[in-house]
Amino acid sequence: MIYETSPSLREEKTEKTEPGSQIEARHERVRKSGVAVQALQVIYSSLNNPSQLTNWKTNGGDPCGESWKGVTCQGSAVVSIQISGLGLSGTMGYLLASFLSLRTLDMSNNNIHDTIPYQLPPNLTTLNFGNNNLSGNLPYSISSMVSLSYLNFSHNSLSQAIGDMFSNLTGLATLDLSFNNFTSDLPSSFIALTNISTLHVQNNQLTGSLNVLANLPLTDLNVANNHFSGWIPRELISIPRFIYDGNSFDNGPAPPPPPYTSPPPGRPHNNRSHSPPGADSPQGSGGQSSNPDNGNKKALAVGPIIGIALGSSLVVFFAMLVIVFCLRKGKRKEPTAARTSSGSLPVSTDKVTTEMQEQRMKSTATVADLRPPPTEKLMVDRLQGKNGSVKRVKSPVTATAYTVASLQTATNSFSQENLIGEGSLGRVYRGEFPNGKVVAIKKIDNAALSLQEEDNFLEAVSNMSRLRHPNIIVLVGYCAEHGQRLLVYDYIGNGSLQDMLHFADERGKMLTWNARVRVALGTARALEYLHEVCLPSVVHRNFKSANILLDEELNPHLSDCGLAALTPNTERQVSSTQMVGSFGYSAPEFALSGIYTVKSDVYSFGVVMLELLTGRKPLDSSRVRSEQSLVRWATPQLHDIDALAKMVDPALDGMYPAKSLSRFADIIALCVQPEPEFRPPMSEVVQALVRLMQRASVVKRRSSDESVFMYKTPDHEATDL
Repeated sequence: MIYETSPSLREEKTEKTEPGSQIEARHERVRKSGVAVQALQVIYSSLNNPSQLTNWKTNGGDPCGESWKGVTCQGSAVVSIQISGLGLSGTMGYLLASFLSLRTLDMSNNNIHDTIPYQLPPNLTTLNFGNNNLSGNLPYSISSMVSLSYLNFSHNSLSQAIGDMFSNLTGLATLDLSFNNFTSDLPSSFIALTNISTLHVQNNQLTGSLNVLANLPLTDLNVANNHFSGWIPRELISIPRFIYDGNSFDNGPAPPPPPYTSPPPGRPHNNRSHSPPGADSPQGSGGQSSNPDNGNKKALAVGPIIGIALGSSLVVFFAMLVIVFCLRKGKRKEPTAARTSSGSLPVSTDKVTTEMQEQRMKSTATVADLRPPPTEKLMVDRLQGKNGSVKRVKSPVTATAYTVASLQTATNSFSQENLIGEGSLGRVYRGEFPNGKVVAIKKIDNAALSLQEEDNFLEAVSNMSRLRHPNIIVLVGYCAEHGQRLLVYDYIGNGSLQDMLHFADERGKMLTWNARVRVALGTARALEYLHEVCLPSVVHRNFKSANILLDEELNPHLSDCGLAALTPNTERQVSSTQMVGSFGYSAPEFALSGIYTVKSDVYSFGVVMLELLTGRKPLDSSRVRSEQSLVRWATPQLHDIDALAKMVDPALDGMYPAKSLSRFADIIALCVQPEPEFRPPMSEVVQALVRLMQRASVVKRRSSDESVFMYKTPDHEATDL
């Protein structure tokens, strides 16, 4: 068996000396908190068993009855873990989501590294990971932690854009993301932080304006040392503690919105103009009083005149607008905005203002010299279909919109020499923009999308652009212009797992046993995120080694995530050659009935693990008939130690530990079971692979030979994992 019962659930014989009532009470606490105990043990092991965590144990123990350092309980429930400033190193483990009763988690001021686990305790009110060495991005599971009031990730090495994950965090009072490497604009969902008082984002690489913060109840705001631009909203000037230096804000009074453009998103519809700190604040360099009584009387007299003139112009324009819309559209049931060559003119109601704020354009072009198509909005409310129907896009598109012309330039008009792959939806090209940024561009064939699916394109792009995981390729942009549909991804230049396993000679030797286990774990985590973190669950439907791209450090990055929403019947549309490749990974239930679920993805993952184990293709017509199907050939041998040793990829040259190999095969056997209900969820697969890796780490730490994990079998089985 792969999965062991938590040691904390076992009875200890030494307890027989305790009075009966004490033993029963102790066992009751352990029974109720068994999952939390196991999670604490995983943290302890992942932090390299530090001596500072007194009374903590890797096996057995009762954190609530034995006063584990930093652990607070209410009855049998662990409600607080505060282990700040203990000099801890290592990682956080993989079972944080098991702390269902936990309210406070403080691991700040240590030296914890690696990425943040993306499944965090769901009911936290306080989360503090500040002052560590964490990398990657914020986990999207934060979006469901609705009880949060304090969130601190400051002084780490987090990067990428701040995810748009704050819509449900209405109780959040303090958010500190300072001293990281975050990029792009502030997320539009910040507008939902209706109880926030402290926001620190200083010392990052953030861009765009501060408009989304204008109406928040802030008392402490620090945005210093970023790349913000535009005018500082007037509302922010009155914040008691506001630090903004080290940016590129515009100087002088902000101009009022022209008659034919809307005021900046995130502002109340009151025709007030932005002004820099110097215009209203004592911090201004001009040294003039902000008291209106000391102002120039002539200026005060001119102001109302200008206001009246602008107001009259707006009234006239609205009247004309209403007449035109009545003639062209008929009676409208809800207010909307009319497009003009210079922007949009909003109807002045609070409801429309709020809707505009929620749907404001979040992303700017990632390439400075590229601009979105002038006739398209990144944040769209409605999409006109080819058949004249109106399709509502439910969520904002956070990816960058590119023009066809810019993508043609980047790919040399989609030339053959830039072709790097081909899938069921179309071809993939390498693209390079003038500033040197390299991307992968998927050019979707028009025949691959039905009319209805084409109308859903922007909604699918919106969903794909919000997928954030270190083992999933980021969708950075799209193009929906002149009937073209293209997707722009980060470029991973080291090829696919399929290439390295089956089509490479010398490069195939780079895939050591350690590397193969890491690839399996990384892709398992990607599927776990899609299946168990995303709501609703995302089924990949095309999981195979060709869609696992490897970077220079052989870290896996899963591609084509979310594309199933565009092609519900992809496998029925592809060519016969592609069908063979897909069917090699397809679960039995799909081949029989066309039904595809998350458990079908688990089956496909098991096939990829078989590829990693054997180095063979899922379907190989060049082999004898009994060995052409990898699953049929390998499955009966997975529990036979002697047969298993003969199945291993010859490229490994016997350099693998036999026990680790056996555990790897056990996981495969679970994943490729014919009945989907018996296949494990990906979270269990991840845990099993983490245990396998942790055992490897333990052996390494106990040995002076760093290559002990790579001993050749069977001569060194005594040191196998």
